[in-house]
Amino acid sequence: MTDSDDDFAALLAASEATSATRGRRLSAGDVVRGRVISVGTTTAFVAVGGKAEAAIDVGEFRDPSTGEITLRAGRGGHLPGELEQAFANRIPVEGVVTGEIKGGYEVQIGGVRAFCPGSQIDRRRVEGRTYTGERLQFRITKLEAGGRNVVVSRRQLLDEEAQAQAAATWDRLHEGAVVTGTVTSLRDFGAFVDLGGVEGLIHVSEIGHARVTNPADVLQVGQQVEVQVVKIETDAKGDRRIGLSLRALAPDPWATARERFPVGTTVCGRVRRLEQFGAFVELSPGVDGLVHVSRMVLDRRIAHPRQVVSIDDEVQVTVVEIDPAKRRIGLSMVEGARAAKEAAEREERRDTEAHLARQEDRSGFGTLGDLLKRPPGR
Repeated sequence: MTDSDDDFAALLAASEATSATRGRRLSAGDVVRGRVISVGTTTAFVAVGGKAEAAIDVGEFRDPSTGEITLRAGRGGHLPGELEQAFANRIPVEGVVTGEIKGGYEVQIGGVRAFCPGSQIDRRRVEGRTYTGERLQFRITKLEAGGRNVVVSRRQLLDEEAQAQAAATWDRLHEGAVVTGTVTSLRDFGAFVDLGGVEGLIHVSEIGHARVTNPADVLQVGQQVEVQVVKIETDAKGDRRIGLSLRALAPDPWATARERFPVGTTVCGRVRRLEQFGAFVELSPGVDGLVHVSRMVLDRRIAHPRQVVSIDDEVQVTVVEIDPAKRRIGLSMVEGARAAKEAAEREERRDTEAHLARQEDRSGFGTLGDLLKRPPGR
């Protein structure tokens, strides 16, 4: 059967399907039911009964929100002729993902089975999403053997949509701008966020004031976040990169550090980092202090903090100095021990003096001063 025979069969089937309207003249204002039998570059032809089909501007089928023209399966589904028109004019078609197969997905477009490669189902694979059973839009990228070999891509449509969004997004992006986006993926070094066709990176150091080692502990894919643009730069290839920050929008913990940690306060902290000169201790999320190596033990000298503490140890420290403007807090681990030692020494002196006093009272001679004050001969 030739292509013209196929078209004729389609027209005949459409004519028979709309026999209810046959035999009466159509007038302006009549509401009739028909079926799209062919789609051209500017015109769609619809069988509505009678001896001729109606012509409709394809703009009538345009989605006002996306601007896309979509062929939807009606009774009888897509015909190969319709798919050829969609393929030739790059018009999106709608299909249902019926299952995952080797190398990709099986897609049902009306009465035609198509194949979508795994790399073309999305711009980026979303963890946990199977796509099976979803009704999605695709572009036909290959049509052979009279409609028996159909390959489609969803990614092409998504890329075009992203490009259109990107143009509008770049118009409102600048350093310091506060924007909303969606977390698309997580890596050890940070989180990628879609800002609307444009992706930016929240580096792990910009996720929060508190120390973050794994972005997945704080964020998750699909989460909506409000971020500040902190950097826009162009790499060697000419691509623009966007640096984002959650921390920049969070309250600064150092703003209230002096009130929360006045000099002399003893608090419990956690050792976060060790250096040759001392140990950094986290007092609260985003606020770290330094215990100098000379303030770690009272009765001996040490060469390195690891001789006393380890990473993640909880320690009691005393604030000995604080400078919020420079974000510095000096800490000591020996103040408590020093105070206890001094208290013990004072107690020991009191006990010694009391003991000597009791001994002098029992001897009856009094103190040496009393003896010197007595007149001679007594």
